[in-house]
Amino acid sequence: MRALFISDLHLSEERPEANERFFQFLEDDAAGAQALYVLGDLFEYWIGDDDLEEPFNAVIVGFFRRLTATGTRLYFMHGNRDFLVGEAFASATGATLLADPSVVDGTLLMHGDTLCTDDLEYQAWRLTARSADWQREFLAQPLAERRETVHGLREKSKAVIQAKTAEIMDVNDAAVAEALRRHGVTRLVHGHTHRPGRHRLQVDGQHCERWVLPDWYGRGGYLELVDGRARLVRW
Repeated sequence: MRALFISDLHLSEERPEANERFFQFLEDDAAGAQALYVLGDLFEYWIGDDDLEEPFNAVIVGFFRRLTATGTRLYFMHGNRDFLVGEAFASATGATLLADPSVVDGTLLMHGDTLCTDDLEYQAWRLTARSADWQREFLAQPLAERRETVHGLREKSKAVIQAKTAEIMDVNDAAVAEALRRHGVTRLVHGHTHRPGRHRLQVDGQHCERWVLPDWYGRGGYLELVDGRARLVRW
């Protein structure tokens, strides 16, 4: 069994290098894998499945469809940038939408943002944006208005992030331990923090590990799990 895990690609037309790396990853690295797990923030933003035919989005969908047509199972978990991905996207790509959190073969999978419990401002915004009322109101707007709204939110987010300490935006150790304890597992894989690596910890006397997936702003990379053994691959 060979499974690959990626997150925080933040694909957009403005980042052609990341896009080309992604296409090459699907054709070279992901080819032949039994499963590919996308743990959120595949896109810089997603304004709704009714934007599927936008040329850039259509290209991404096409690459995914070719991968799943060869037999690789594709799983998609929402991130904080693409939580509006829905069933139409899943149907077009051949993907299965994955709840956050999910346990797969004894490994806990999360996007990672819910572990950053010290960032109270973000957690409040997340609660609002994930509500049915907010999403219904947002999706009722024309595509052009939604795109303009998202661009404004992105600029605001950049300013807010610059004003926060790195510690606030990282995971809370107690939240990590509680997640492992609650799901009864010893391995956690997540993204979101853009701090790739392997962290060893103990939870209730058990040796555990937390793998953080790399973002694709710089080197990029992915986690490979083969017969239960994990390794982080960086380009």
